[in-house]
Amino acid sequence: MANPTTSLPLYERVTRKNTIARVIELSILSLLLSLLAYRILSFQDHGFSWLLASLCESWFAFNWVLTVSTKWNQVEYKTHPQRLLQRKPELPPVDMFVTTADPVLEPPILTVNTVLSLLALDYPADKLACYVSDDGSSPLTFYSLVEASKFAKLWVPFCKKYSIQVRAPFRYFSGESMSSQDTSPQFQQDWKKMKDEYEQLSQKIEDAARGSIPCELAGEFADFMNMQRGNHASIVKVIWENKEAGNANGAVPHLVYISREKRPKHPHHFKAGAMNVLTRVSGVMTNAPFVLNVDCDMYVNNPQIVLHALCLLLGVKSDKDCAFVQFPQQFYDGLKDDPYGNQYVVLYEYLVRGLAGIQGPFYGGTGCFHRRKVIYGLSPYEYDEEISGKLSDENLHKTFGSSMEFTKSAAQILSGSKSISCGPHDLLSSVEAANQVAACVYEYSTAWGREMGWIYGSTTEDVLTGLIIQGRGWKSTTCMPTPPGFLGCAPSGGPATMTQQKRWATGLVEILVTRRSPLILTLVGELQFRQCLAYLWILLWGLRSVPELCYATLPAYCIISGSRFLPKVEEPALLIPVVIFITYNLYTLSEYFRAGLSARAWWNNQRMLRITAMTAWLFGVFSVILKLLGLSEMVFEVTQKEQSSTNGSDDDNADVGRFTFDESPIFIPATTVLLVNLTALVITILGFRPVARGGNGSGIGEVIFSSCVVLCLWAFLKGLFGKGKYGIPSATVYKSGALALLFVNSSRWTSMG
Repeated sequence: MANPTTSLPLYERVTRKNTIARVIELSILSLLLSLLAYRILSFQDHGFSWLLASLCESWFAFNWVLTVSTKWNQVEYKTHPQRLLQRKPELPPVDMFVTTADPVLEPPILTVNTVLSLLALDYPADKLACYVSDDGSSPLTFYSLVEASKFAKLWVPFCKKYSIQVRAPFRYFSGESMSSQDTSPQFQQDWKKMKDEYEQLSQKIEDAARGSIPCELAGEFADFMNMQRGNHASIVKVIWENKEAGNANGAVPHLVYISREKRPKHPHHFKAGAMNVLTRVSGVMTNAPFVLNVDCDMYVNNPQIVLHALCLLLGVKSDKDCAFVQFPQQFYDGLKDDPYGNQYVVLYEYLVRGLAGIQGPFYGGTGCFHRRKVIYGLSPYEYDEEISGKLSDENLHKTFGSSMEFTKSAAQILSGSKSISCGPHDLLSSVEAANQVAACVYEYSTAWGREMGWIYGSTTEDVLTGLIIQGRGWKSTTCMPTPPGFLGCAPSGGPATMTQQKRWATGLVEILVTRRSPLILTLVGELQFRQCLAYLWILLWGLRSVPELCYATLPAYCIISGSRFLPKVEEPALLIPVVIFITYNLYTLSEYFRAGLSARAWWNNQRMLRITAMTAWLFGVFSVILKLLGLSEMVFEVTQKEQSSTNGSDDDNADVGRFTFDESPIFIPATTVLLVNLTALVITILGFRPVARGGNGSGIGEVIFSSCVVLCLWAFLKGLFGKGKYGIPSATVYKSGALALLFVNSSRWTSMG
C-alpha cells in the first residue's frame, strides 16, 4: 500500500488576519489626503514654504499608498520537509553558487565557512555541487578552498553523525556547541579533534593572507602566476569531485573553483556577469534543474534548507506559481537594537509577507533557489510547440552561445528531460568546455544578460532579474523556516552602511529609468498591477531623498525667513499634522513590538531612514544622473565584510553601534542639514527671528519640527565633537558649514525680499 504521507501537501499557505492594521493604515492615508486638501484650499494665503510642504507631503502620501498596497494581503508559508523525504528517490540535484569579489573586503575565511556549511547540508551528497566564483582571481581564495576541502572530509561526517545544527565552523565553535545530550566521551573526543582541525585551518588561511602561501604558484597554482586582476584568462578547477554512488554517509559534494576571464576592453557586468558564468559552467558540468545562490558571507543556518525550498518548488500545482524561493536576509551577531537600521526585521515581517500575497517577494540576490529553466528565459505561457522551436540548433546557438556541450545541456533543461538528474561522471572531462563558456567574449551575439540569465544594466542585478522573471508572468514564494535558513553579517559602521545603501539606491533608480521599469512590464508584460506598485515602493527609494531633504530644511527656512508651513496654533487644521505624527509613530512602534523588537530599535530605524535618505540615497540619484549625462561610469562598490563571534554581547563596549564617519562627501548633506537647523534654533533662542508680516511668521510648530530634525541627526551632532572615526572630518565640516551659510543667507535674503 502506498504511504499516505506521499499524497499530503508539501506546504501550507496561511493568510494573516490584519484587519486592525488595515483600518489604521487607511486612517493615516485619509489624514494625509485631508492635509493635502487643506493645503490646496489655502494656497492663496501662503507662499513658497506652503507650496514646498504640499509637494513633499504629496510624495509621502503616494509612498504611503504604495506601502499600504504592498502590506494589504500578508501570507505565510509552512513547509513540511519530512513529507518530502518520503519521496527520496524523486529528490532532484541542486547546484549551489557562491560569489566573492575581493579577498580584502571579503576575507576568505568567511567564504570558507559558507562553503563548508553548504557541503554539509542534509541532502544526498551525490545530488549537490558547490561552485565558487572568485571575481578577485585570488590565489589566496583558491588556496583557502583547497584547504577547506580537506577539512570538509572530516567536518561533513562529524555534522551528519551528531546531527549538528550550525554547520559553519566559526559559528559552531564560538557558541555553546556541547549540548547536554552530547556528553558521551566519543563526542567530546571528536569535538576536540574537529575544533583543533578548524583552528589549524584558520591559522593556515591567516598565514597565507600574510603572504606565506606554502607554494610558489606552481602546479595547481600555476594559473595564478603573474595574474592581473582585471586582465586574465578563465580559471576553472575541480577542487573536489564526489565519486561515491548514492548517499554515502559523510560523502562530500563536488566543489569547483571559477575565476572568469576578464579583459580591459570587455565589460564584465559585475556580479550579474559572474552569476551568468556560474550558470553556464554548472550547466556543462552538473546541469541541476535547481540552483541556489548565496553571497560569500551568508552561511547556512538550517541544514534542511534545500528540503524546505523544494517543498515549495515541487509542491505547487503549476511551476508558474513558484519560479524562485527567496529566504530572507537575516544576520548573526546583529548589534543590539539595530543602531544602523540595516537588519530589516520589520520589513520582512510585514512587507515581504505582503508581497507573498501578491505575485511573490523580490529576488534579494542571496539565499534564493531558482528553477534553471526560468533563468534560461522560459515563459510560463509557452506551449510545447514553442519550446520545441527554441530547441533547434540555430536558435540554441543564437540564444545560449556557441558551446555544443552547453547548448545540449540547455536543451535538456528546456525540454524537461529526465536525463538531467545525473551529471557527468567525470567533472574533469568538462573543464575545457567550462573554460570556453567562462570566456569574456562568449556572450557576444547571444541573449545572455538581456533576455536570459542575470540581467545587465543595474548594480542591483538581483531586483532587475526578479522583475524580468515576474514580468513574464512567473510568481515567487518566500520561505521563513525556524531556525532561519541563512545568516550573514550586516555592515557595521557608517561608511560601510552608506556604501551599501548608495549602491542599492543607484541600481534601483537605474531600473526605474529603463525600458524594463515595472510600469512598462505591467502595460506590455504580465506583471500584476499591485506587484508593480510594490516594485515602485522599492525603486523610488533613491528619489525619496529629494522630498526628505527638502522637508528636513523647511522648518529652518521658515524660522530664518519668517514664514511658516504649518497651520497656526489657534487653527483647528493644526490637529491634522499633529494626529498624523502621533498615529503614524504609535502604529509603527506597535509593529516593532509585535515583531519582538524594542522601542530603541524602532527609534534607531526611524532616524537611520532619515539619515540614509539624505546621504546615501541622494548620492545614488546623483550617480544615475551623471551616468545618464555620460559624465560617469557606474562602479560596483563591494561592502566591507567582517567576521564576528561576539554573539551580540556588546554591553562591555560603549562605542559598539556608535556612528562612524570617513572622508567621503556622502556625509556632507546630512551635516549641512544639521548645521542649518542648529542655526535656526539659535536664532529662535536669541530672538533674532525676522518680524512676521500679517501674522504669517513661523511659530512653535516650526521650532518643534526643527528640534525633531536635530534629534534625528543626533549621531552627526556627536560627530561634530567626536575624534577619530567617531568624528566628522574637518573637511566635511568646512564644506557643510559653507553650504549652511549659503542657505541661511539665501533664506534671510528671501525674507528681506
